[in-house]
Amino acid sequence: MDPTAYALVATDLDGTLLRGDDTVSDRSRAALARVAEAGAQHLVVTGRPAPRVRTLLTDLGCGGLAVCGQGAQVYDAGADRLLWSVTLDRELAETALGKIEAEVGQVYAAVDQDGVDGLTLIEPGYLMPHPTLPAVRVGRRDDLWEAPLSKVLLRHPYLSDDELAATARGVVGSLATVTMSGPGTVELQPCGVTKATGLALAARHLGLRAAQTVAFGDMPNDIPMFDWAARGVAMAGAHPELKAVADEVTTSNEDDGVAVVLERLFPAVL
Repeated sequence: MDPTAYALVATDLDGTLLRGDDTVSDRSRAALARVAEAGAQHLVVTGRPAPRVRTLLTDLGCGGLAVCGQGAQVYDAGADRLLWSVTLDRELAETALGKIEAEVGQVYAAVDQDGVDGLTLIEPGYLMPHPTLPAVRVGRRDDLWEAPLSKVLLRHPYLSDDELAATARGVVGSLATVTMSGPGTVELQPCGVTKATGLALAARHLGLRAAQTVAFGDMPNDIPMFDWAARGVAMAGAHPELKAVADEVTTSNEDDGVAVVLERLFPAVL
């Protein structure tokens, strides 16, 4: 596919577009400006819920759509509203969590509430993988289920993310979709919901197709997005499962890996 054929650029945030300090480099900003100048669209496709990306989208000048919550939310940044969202049934979430703990012992849980002002709640013992993201600590697990939620986040005292995710997939079945989106981040979300389902909805809203899309990511939760898009680009530090299905591996997020590829696909206008 020639460089000008891409009309949609879908980027994950953590470990992909963002550097370790949660900032976007000047080079990456310039590359995204090239995308806009070429008439293409940039879509953030992230596991973070809408309230946790609002400030970042404003900083990037993104006033359009973003796919949040692992695909559970399509957020209109300009209007500060959700065009579409799906929640995880709280009874199913509790049941799934019980099945996981029956296999691996106690896990520590957090939830992202639904809505543009939804909170991230964490139970005692849960440590936020991203300490810069705001969270509210509750006194007991039952407090996690008080409002509609988009996903549950899980951590285990000693199992690796891969081990916890594999066990969860084995016992949860159709109760929820299990994803792994970053270090210390195994998640339960509504069954059938992935970054690909959210991206497909947003693309349809924009009048764009999978065949026009190049996607960037770094973790197994990006695999459905790569399967959907015409081209998938993994970061140098990506999880091996994602690299195995990627069309290309770029440099790391610290070395402007997204920009390296976009500069090639969207040459500067002389």
